Amino acid sequence: MEVKSVYKYARTSAQKVREVTREVQGMSVSHALSILNYTPKKAALLIGKTLQSAVANAEHNHELDADDLFVKSAIATDGPALKRIMPRARGSAAAIKKKSCHITIILAPKHDAAPAAPKKAKEEPEAEAAPAEEAAESKPKARRPRKTKDSE
Repeated sequence: MEVKSVYKYARTSAQKVREVTREVQGMSVSHALSILNYTPKKAALLIGKTLQSAVANAEHNHELDADDLFVKSAIATDGPALKRIMPRARGSAAAIKKKSCHITIILAPKHDAAPAAPKKAKEEPEAEAAPAEEAAESKPKARRPRKTKDSE
């Protein structure tokens, strides 16, 4: 059972938020919250609020224990940008984009996060491997001599 929480229209750029979301992805909820409390960035505060909201959703709506949850996914997507102008010299203006983003946190119970078994590599039959070994043992091809100005 996955639990989702979204913080919409956060007034910071998605790039700044992604820097922090990469750090907490895959961690247990308690460990992620403790890291966010000591991260000196505005994005860490916003992600912390969203994470606490997701934990509250899990406990209240789905009756899950907060100790058994981990951060399955933490995503920051671009939101709308507020377009402003700044006056410049000689009556011109420069565009200013005040960016926003949407922060999405998805939590899942730890027992659901069983890693997939690694796929076994296909073994080649020995009959096909033998010609390759023979080719490696044969002598290298003779190279054609280079053309130089003296040889012409």
